[in-house]
Amino acid sequence: MPTPKGDLLQGTLDLLILKTVALGPLHGYLIAQRIRQISKEVLQVRQGSLYPALHRLEERGLLDAEWGTTETGREAKFYKLSRKGRAQLDRETATWDQMARAIYAILQTAE
Repeated sequence: MPTPKGDLLQGTLDLLILKTVALGPLHGYLIAQRIRQISKEVLQVRQGSLYPALHRLEERGLLDAEWGTTETGREAKFYKLSRKGRAQLDRETATWDQMARAIYAILQTAE
């Protein structure tokens, strides 16, 4: 059964945000939109989850942020990956890669 839209495995939102902003500075709405687009509409991040995560990542020093103007002329906070955030992203990506390979190996075993 597919995962319902919007449901994320616990602990994945921070990783998805770090990976998304690693591509370049984005404001919150575009981060959520990019995650939705890249996942082909499978993952949808709600504002009630996104903005607390962004603030948490900024407080931990994993994201740098500055105010700017969006393409529609609205003021918004733009987030980018900090040096510390890059190191965290690399560590978490390696951990998830190892975990995904292990799960895939189990799923491929014959019954």
